[in-house]
Amino acid sequence: MRILVLGGDGYLGWPTAMYLSAQGHTVGVLDNAVRRQYDEELGSGSLVPIESLRTRVKAWERVSGERIDIFHGDLCDADYIYDALRIFHPDAVVHFAEQRAAPYSMIDRKHAVYTQTNNVVGTLNLMYAIGEIDRDIHIVKLGTMGEYGQPNIDIEEGWLEVEHNGRTDRVLYPKKPGSFYHLSKVHDSHNLEFGCRIWGLRVTDLNQGVVYGQETEQTVLDPQLATRLDYDAVFGTVLNRFAIQAVLGQPLSVYGGGSQTRAFLDIRDTVECIRLACENPADAGEFRVFNQATEQFSLDELAKLVANSYPGGAEVEHIDNPRVELENHYYNFTHTALESLGLKPHLLGDTLLEQMYGVIERHKDRVDLDLLKPRVQWRETANSGRG
Repeated sequence: MRILVLGGDGYLGWPTAMYLSAQGHTVGVLDNAVRRQYDEELGSGSLVPIESLRTRVKAWERVSGERIDIFHGDLCDADYIYDALRIFHPDAVVHFAEQRAAPYSMIDRKHAVYTQTNNVVGTLNLMYAIGEIDRDIHIVKLGTMGEYGQPNIDIEEGWLEVEHNGRTDRVLYPKKPGSFYHLSKVHDSHNLEFGCRIWGLRVTDLNQGVVYGQETEQTVLDPQLATRLDYDAVFGTVLNRFAIQAVLGQPLSVYGGGSQTRAFLDIRDTVECIRLACENPADAGEFRVFNQATEQFSLDELAKLVANSYPGGAEVEHIDNPRVELENHYYNFTHTALESLGLKPHLLGDTLLEQMYGVIERHKDRVDLDLLKPRVQWRETANSGRG
């Protein structure tokens, strides 16, 4: 297949592009390098050094013999995405190209507006380009389990059968997102489902859990192929942060009471899920939702897992929760669709954590401890400015 990976320079986009290429697909990546600009803005960066996209692509061709085409552009530039689709002629488009951090979207008004404008407008431009150029192009869109929130009922895969006043219907599962970022993903889902109904688009919406890990079969082939490992309180994910704190001898910082529960998956499963979705496309007019996660843990459970697996152990501390979220809540999600297509999950265990500890140990001198502290408060709207 010909597969265009949008956001192909990112934490997940780059490993996905290499993985699809290694499976024999012709791959292109489109990126505007804005993720690297966030690092400059926040004074942060990847724990593992990463190369430029051009260097990465050259290294991949040297290692694998396979070429990946580069498109430097922005989804919010409609003319550019139209041109890229006409040049590359993809069978599928994998859409990672969004601002992906909930804390970033909650910094202030400016960052909330940027997040929603960037994410929603970019996706709309992609929809219109495919609607006008080739409606058989399959959109594989990265969503998030955070769209669902913390409902007191089981989370189905995108759709819910409802009975009301003696009548039944199939509706999109109710959403209760917890940040302006997650809200942007909900808007995307509704827009894409609408595009399937009115234009007959083909869409797979992958509601992904929290991803952990940094190594895939491809990233370890050469240091120039490494992907990011974010640890800061804005872009860093919770398990990566806990593992780094353990290696540095810092207490594992659990927000609030720690009973908040999240869905998780290994980065190796992320790239495989994308492959399965691309190779088994949605039908014309179908808005298909897969819950792309394999396990669930409360923050306390996760912290104890890290503390018990790290040689010498680690302390766990509870700190004020900067977010507004439920504790002691029910959480149970369905995740059968990807397994039915052949996913064999990597479950979190000591072996993987030991691998992560090794990666962190090699680069621990790059950690800025101040960046581990939460600095975005959900309840605050101050310092938003008018500019």
